[in-house]
Formats: sequence, structure tokens, C-alpha cells
Amino acid sequence: MPDLEVRRLGRSEMKPKALGLGGGHLGWPDQSDENAIVTVRSAIERGINFVDTSPDYGFSEQRIGMALAEGWRDKVYLQTKVGSHPKYMRDWSKKATNWSLENSFKLLQTDYVDSVLIHGPRFDIEEPLGECLEVMVDWKERGRIGAVGVGVRQPEFHKRAIEAGVDIVLSFLNYTLLDQSLADETIPFAIKHDVGILIGSPLGNSLLAGPEPIQKEEGIHDADGKVIPAAVGSYLDPAVFPRAHAMWQWCQDRGLNIRDLAMQFAINAPVKGNGIVLTGSANPTEFDEVFAAATTPVPEDVWQEFEAQFGVRI
Repeated sequence: MPDLEVRRLGRSEMKPKALGLGGGHLGWPDQSDENAIVTVRSAIERGINFVDTSPDYGFSEQRIGMALAEGWRDKVYLQTKVGSHPKYMRDWSKKATNWSLENSFKLLQTDYVDSVLIHGPRFDIEEPLGECLEVMVDWKERGRIGAVGVGVRQPEFHKRAIEAGVDIVLSFLNYTLLDQSLADETIPFAIKHDVGILIGSPLGNSLLAGPEPIQKEEGIHDADGKVIPAAVGSYLDPAVFPRAHAMWQWCQDRGLNIRDLAMQFAINAPVKGNGIVLTGSANPTEFDEVFAAATTPVPEDVWQEFEAQFGVRI
């Protein structure tokens, strides 16, 4: 089984493996601290050296802090976010940003975080790029943060953030077998400006995870009736479900697992060695499955047939 390629994240100087561990599923209330710790540490033992979390992910920061205690912190690049703590949700002020950073560092049990992202501005990017980014840059200049960035869907927000000087951009659900729009604008613009690229949700929020996709329709719309940006292309988006199910069925009929194609597709995104894939795992078994998919190439004849059916391939 091939090992994961070492990549870079633009001018951030970080050189993580091509696959990183997302902490979104590790913060669920019905999770145990012990399970989260084992998941993080087992991933590190498999060579993973990039761990992502957020104040928005329940107990994720606290549990990752516990997992990285006792010397494990030195083994990984660690990333968290600002602007999404329930106490200051989408509050981009100096006060809120400083509070959020202090709180995150306390929970993570660290004095230094390798990267911090502005998390999920929904309608406007200019306000987050004001006081919030200024505070992050100040922490960076004082040696508390290694790199600053933004985590959001909209390509116009990525472009504006890159113009403002961020080191990293994260997006999700838009470089998958279902949607490759990240490659249209964001990836080329980021590469041009030597900005690192983080590709999240390669499994389409479970649509491409292996089990038969299940369609859900509740809680996905804004007041104007449109699917919210964070849900477009996910299991909460009715428009994407038929194609996802057709891909799953195609694989089932051939004794294949759609997860294998999905992970290989994301790992082979056209980032030119300047970005990695983040995937969230709720337990060691899920991580092992994703790791195997990310490190096992899909045969060429499978891609040829898949492309003939769906117009997508690495």
C-alpha cells in the first residue's frame, strides 16, 4: 500500500501529509473522550500530521487537546478557527476574536497553533477581513499563530481573502465526485499566490462514504428558500441526491466501494502539491477505512468506465 505523499501549504511553510484529520465528528455529545483520543492518536500513528478543529465542533477542541497531551502535540500541525464559537457566532470584532483564540488555546492545551482560519462567513467577507483578521495577524506576528486563513465555500470570498493576504484557504463539498467547482477559480488563484489549499468533505457529507446515500430535506434553507451555502452538495441538498445515489449504485453493481473512488479523486485534486484533503472520522474504524481508500489507487479501467458513465475521473 503506497504511503501518503508529503505536500506543502503554500507560503505557510507547513509540509503535512496529503491527508489530514478533521475534528468535526469528534465533538459530538454522544462521543466519549476516550474514543476521540484513540481516534486522533491512531491517525497520528498511521502518519497523519495535520489535525483540524473548531469551536463550532462541540467538544472537539477539548478532546483534541486531551489527545495531543503527553507529547503528542509535537507530532502534528494543529489548526483551529475563529468566528464560530456559540458565544460569539459570526462576531468578527476584536473582542470576540481575542476571546475565541484564548479559549481555543486553553482547550487545546497549547501556546501555539500552526494555523487559524476565519470560519464560515455566510453573506459578507469584508467584515471578517477587518478587525478579526487584524487580531489574527497580530497573534501571528507575536509568534502565537503560524498561518492565517479562511474557511468558506464561496470562490469570490476565497479570492478576496487571498488578496487580503491570507496564507491558507479551506473549502468543502466542492471538490468531490459530485462537484469540482473548486478547480474553476479558487485552486488556480491560490496556486498563483502561493496560498495553501485545504479540501474538506471529500465524501460529500456521507453521500460518498460507502453506505447507501440517504436523502434529507429538513433544515437546509435560508429565509428566501434557497439552500444555504454550507449545505449545497451535501446530504441536505435534494438536488445532488440522485447523482450521488446513481454513483453508489454503479459501484455496488461492480463490487466496488464509492468511498475508494471519492478519496482517490480528492487526493488527486489539481493542487500541484500545494494542498491537502481533510476528512472527519468519528472513530478509529472510520479513519482506517478512509486511510485505506486514500492510499490505494483505483484501477485505470474503473476510472475509464466511471468517466464514460458520469464524466468524472482523476
